[in-house]
Amino acid sequence: MRFFVTGEQNRQLLLNALILMFLGYIALLWISNGLLYFHKMDLTAASVKAYYLGSEQDFSQPRSYQSLLEVAHFHLFAMGMLVLTLTHLMLMTDLPVRLKVWLSASIYCSAIANEAAGWLVRFVHPDFAYFKIGTFLLLETSMAALIVIVGISLYQARRRTLQGNDRLRQM
Repeated sequence: MRFFVTGEQNRQLLLNALILMFLGYIALLWISNGLLYFHKMDLTAASVKAYYLGSEQDFSQPRSYQSLLEVAHFHLFAMGMLVLTLTHLMLMTDLPVRLKVWLSASIYCSAIANEAAGWLVRFVHPDFAYFKIGTFLLLETSMAALIVIVGISLYQARRRTLQGNDRLRQM
C-alpha cells in the first residue's frame, strides 16, 4: 500500500521510461559511430592505413598529431561518461556478477584501445591497423550488448511492475 500512497510506482515507471529513451539516444550514437567509421575507412587494414598515414592515390595527408589529440581529448571524456553510464545501468540488471565484470572490462578496454589504436597506426607501426579494426568491432559489439541487455532488463522490470500493480488492484 505504501508503494501507491507515496507514488513510487509512478516514479519507477517514469525512471524506466527515461532510461529507455536514453538507450534509444545511445543507439543512435552507436549507429552514427559506425557510420562515421565506415565513412572514413572499412574493415581492411589498407583503408585504416590510408586514413591515418595518408594516401597518394587519394591525395590525402597523414593525420596530424594535433588532429589526433583534438579527437582524443573529446573522445576520452565523452566515451568515458558513456561507458560509465552504460556500465552503471548494467549493474542494476539481474546478470551474474562475473558477466557484469566481463562486460564492463570489455567496453572500458575496447574504448581506450580503440582511441589508442589510431595513434599506434600513425606513430608506431602501420600493422596496428588490424588492432584498430578489432578494437572498433569489440567496442561496437560491447556497446550494442549493453544497450540491449539494459533495455531488456528495463522492459522486464516494467512488465513485472505492471503485473504487480494489476495483482494488487485485484485484491
